[in-house]
Amino acid sequence: MTQAAALIAHIATQKRKTVFWTVAAIVLLALIQFPRISIDTDPENMLPEDNIERQFHNLTKDTFAMRDTVVVGVVNEQGIYNPTTLATIAQLTDYADGLDGVVNSDLLSLATVDNISQSENGALRFEWMMPSPPADLPAAQQIQTNAERLPLLLDTLVSGDAKAAAVYIALEDKNTSWAIAKQVTTFLDQQAASIDNGDQWHITGLPVAEDRFGVEMFIQMGISAPLAGLMIFALLWLFFRNIAFITAPMIVAMATVIITMGALIGAGFTVHIMSSMIAIFLMPIAVVDSVHIMSEFSDRYKQGDDPNQVIEEVMGHLFTPMLFTSITSTVGFLSLMLTPIPPVQIFGAFVGGGILLAFTLTIIFIPAYISGMSADNLAKLTAHNTDPAQSTLGRFVQRFGTMATHHGSTWLAGFAVIFAISIFGISKIQINDNPVRWFKSDHQLRVADRVLNHHFAGTYDAYLVFQTSSETEQSAQQALTQTLAQPLTEDSQQWLQTQLTLFDSGSLSTSDLALAIDDQLFEASAQDTPLLEALLEQLDNISSANKVFLAPETLRYLDNLQSHLRDSGLVGKSNSLADVVKTVNRELRSGADSDFVLPDTANAVAQTLLQYQSSHRPQDLWHFVTPVYRQGLLWLQLTSGDNQVMTAVINVVADYVAENPLPDGMNYQWAGKAYLNVVWQKAMVEGMISSLIGAFITVLIIMVVLFRSLWFGLLAMLPLTLTITLIYGLVGLTGKDYDMPIAILSALTLGLSVDFAIHFIERLRATYAEKKQWHATLTAMFDEPGRAISRNAIVIAVGFTPLLFAPLVPYITVGVLLASIMAISAVVTLIVIPATASLFRTALFK
Repeated sequence: MTQAAALIAHIATQKRKTVFWTVAAIVLLALIQFPRISIDTDPENMLPEDNIERQFHNLTKDTFAMRDTVVVGVVNEQGIYNPTTLATIAQLTDYADGLDGVVNSDLLSLATVDNISQSENGALRFEWMMPSPPADLPAAQQIQTNAERLPLLLDTLVSGDAKAAAVYIALEDKNTSWAIAKQVTTFLDQQAASIDNGDQWHITGLPVAEDRFGVEMFIQMGISAPLAGLMIFALLWLFFRNIAFITAPMIVAMATVIITMGALIGAGFTVHIMSSMIAIFLMPIAVVDSVHIMSEFSDRYKQGDDPNQVIEEVMGHLFTPMLFTSITSTVGFLSLMLTPIPPVQIFGAFVGGGILLAFTLTIIFIPAYISGMSADNLAKLTAHNTDPAQSTLGRFVQRFGTMATHHGSTWLAGFAVIFAISIFGISKIQINDNPVRWFKSDHQLRVADRVLNHHFAGTYDAYLVFQTSSETEQSAQQALTQTLAQPLTEDSQQWLQTQLTLFDSGSLSTSDLALAIDDQLFEASAQDTPLLEALLEQLDNISSANKVFLAPETLRYLDNLQSHLRDSGLVGKSNSLADVVKTVNRELRSGADSDFVLPDTANAVAQTLLQYQSSHRPQDLWHFVTPVYRQGLLWLQLTSGDNQVMTAVINVVADYVAENPLPDGMNYQWAGKAYLNVVWQKAMVEGMISSLIGAFITVLIIMVVLFRSLWFGLLAMLPLTLTITLIYGLVGLTGKDYDMPIAILSALTLGLSVDFAIHFIERLRATYAEKKQWHATLTAMFDEPGRAISRNAIVIAVGFTPLLFAPLVPYITVGVLLASIMAISAVVTLIVIPATASLFRTALFK
């Protein structure tokens, strides 16, 4: 490989212009793709389109017309039931009603809902809750009295403490949520400029959080990567004090990022939260090899030397470790393609490809660039590096080496203790994510989330869908078939055959056929009467099987489950068909709270629902039940979007159903955004674990092949193992949630941690073969190789501090963990490898 590397470097130095123009052309081609960029931050797309849970979620939304919503809330500590606040709510409702992309019929506010009450003659009365803003305080207080009597509105549309009200703006397309939220914000700002009565307006909802994250992610993508590059550039200048010299790795890094992102966009992939971080991940990896080359070149080159010859020697020396570090880093990221999460697969594929691209650009562009440097710039380089060992970094690395080599056993014992503590920390890791928490705690979306979920039953939705299995209907159909096989008189047989033909064609419904048979009974003979009565009874059974949600026992089961969920303390509120029926039943009877109960018969239930359909919003009924009454939906409102909360709710329902079996022939399934987040998070974690194990084994095999030694292969894995366990141990010990960014960083840990180990061991073996003396070998290792590793670690760790000031938490997480990974892996490499090699020198260097 040494000869091949020298040949590549030689060709690059002789064909400089060709190299430069080729790289420039590829970069330009990639840049042309950028205007085609498409942003996608919908967590639903973390699951494949054919995922069963995702398909059922979308089917549920279509079946029950459940819309994604922008939640606009107003809080007034003096109470919202005053003419001014209620007038603003009415004005906002009118404004939202006129916006493009809003589903007008599902717009929910005090101005668009009914007050259900009993009229003076005992009849049911539906009238607008707030047909116009109240003129005085007594009228406003009457609205409070009316709203708080309706369970579907209390703690959903108005808060129980009377200090908050909400407007739910239903969306035709959730991707318009941020645009609509901005228009609403502008309208409310204009209102606040003219009215100041203590109202505080907030906008939240998962669609808004996800859509806004896409906007800020796009901005951050254009800020963080250049700032990180600027910081790296400054640190490289601090080390080499030669701007012309350090421009080369920055060109490689920027070209790698631009080409990779251009390829992703050009291939038609959307930029998801994961792929938005490609630039952040590639920037440090792309300069790693360049810094190794620059460090060794600056140490070797002396004034008067032929730069082409020196760079060819350096490339021959470093090619093998650079190749294998690139391969191992690529393996780490390509392993992400084993996860069942499409955006993670795309992220892994393009970062892996970007690493190989960075390696290719490095071995071709860097030699060509250095070969073209002027004699003056090279002279400045030699003037700065007359004695690199006496530099601040050089002296620090030497002292570090002394500590590592003279107290090896103590260091190893200390790392063993840290390893044990880290394993304990890993056992404490909590898997959790929440798109709203992708923003800082003082972000207006986070503030709105806290305030509104404090006053209301919750702005996070989950749906529990109950449906009848086909078994009950099948048994009724089988009984009907058996009855039809029995003989009738000729006239009755012909009549029945005509009716069944109409029924099969859809011209007659089940109820129509039952009425026809009932009429026929008046004319039937004594022989046919029992059979026709049996047919009539079986048709009633089929009708009952179809309309299971008219059965009082079904609604009673839902009502009991809702009480159990409320008592669990995990669910802010739940809404179902039972609430509609009890409310209407109360007003049909006395209007007193004692009649807020479920009717005893299916006919009485049907009567309440028939009455409800006389309201101004009859379509609301179909949010809770299908028109044929075979499926019902329980809408859960949660005050937290954390996966842990949703998982706890899932377990509570499962335990309840286990102890209280569902009505015969019924089953249930989950849907809703809060539930989908749990599904993809679970799939991601399981996929990450399997991909990390697979990548770890693959990298170990590569190490054994590279060093042609099982022992050296195991030695190279020590920094990787310790770094991964320490990083994730700290995550568990500090209580930081294991979320998407942290899961993805396992691939980066694997790639960068083994990078330093490969360079150190490769140089250790070569140096020992040259010097034949262990102490001299270790001394040499903490000269140029130690400085190169330290420079790399410092450049990347400090270079990404700009991420700590990002407004998005995932970027902050990446910045903190990137710096930690680099610092820990460098320290572990420089301490554990020489200490372990000293203890097992005989086995390693036979």
